[in-house]
Amino acid sequence: MKSAFVFPGQGSQSIGMLAGAAEAWPMVSKTFNDASNVLGYDLWHLCQNGPAEELNKTAITQPALLTASVALWRQWCVADAPRPDFLAGHSLGEYSALVAAESLDFVEAVKLVQLRGELMQDAVPAGEGRMAAILGLEDADVLAACEEAAGNDVVAAVNFNAPGQVVIAGSSAAVERAIEVCKAKGARKAMPLPVSVPSHCALMKGAAEQLAEALEDVRFNNALIPVVQNVNAEPSTDAETLKQNLLKQLYSPVLWTDSVKRLAADGVNVAVECGAGKVLAGLVKRIDRSLPVHNIETPEALSEAMKAFGKS
Repeated sequence: MKSAFVFPGQGSQSIGMLAGAAEAWPMVSKTFNDASNVLGYDLWHLCQNGPAEELNKTAITQPALLTASVALWRQWCVADAPRPDFLAGHSLGEYSALVAAESLDFVEAVKLVQLRGELMQDAVPAGEGRMAAILGLEDADVLAACEEAAGNDVVAAVNFNAPGQVVIAGSSAAVERAIEVCKAKGARKAMPLPVSVPSHCALMKGAAEQLAEALEDVRFNNALIPVVQNVNAEPSTDAETLKQNLLKQLYSPVLWTDSVKRLAADGVNVAVECGAGKVLAGLVKRIDRSLPVHNIETPEALSEAMKAFGKS
């Protein structure tokens, strides 16, 4: 048996997330305290009480989800549960995976994702960027629609989340045009997403250049567990490779479908979604129904996951 942990990205946050976990496990509160000390505000209070519009700000969402994932990973380790054979994270979740792999220090990761969120928000003025979900089209059709709609603007397929589920991003006008082209091609749904940051497209290259400066001062270690990275769906443990791919990720598509297929090809037959919510479990089910994905947000769920990993 081979196993994997997968870590969610933006969109998995919600007011009250991990409330039950914190009641059961002191490690959750400790991890949020560690993050709060870095950020300079009470992250746990914000996650539990909102307001939602504050939690949904990119520069807050990113450290919140990172901290939630790392808290549950730490609890898994405290429980002396088996370590997985592979790690992977969706977009922001790749930072969580690198912390779990001990390639990136948690405190450094909190600082980085806060900065990442700020740089992404500042890269494109409010209202000038957009993302949209395209459902029910082949990847090739979405790529063709973006090419047809681009003109002199930027629009690209940026999240290959599951078969028939692709997210596009770019300048607002070009995304609107691409939505109409996708509808004409027979998309079941083509709808704007409630985000203002056009992630993982060429409009983020300026942010990536600034993030690269910050990364120069951050130490990356070789990963103790291979991390399947977003930009190429390939596992790596090499510190420099992990670092450079993490940077490219900011302006490159998230190859999540290929990442899950790679895990399955490498023999993974059980996985855990380590973080808030169950977004990735749903995506994995669409990609490979034979790959069960457990959640560990409660003591009961963690116990069930440990049994699936071969430990009672």
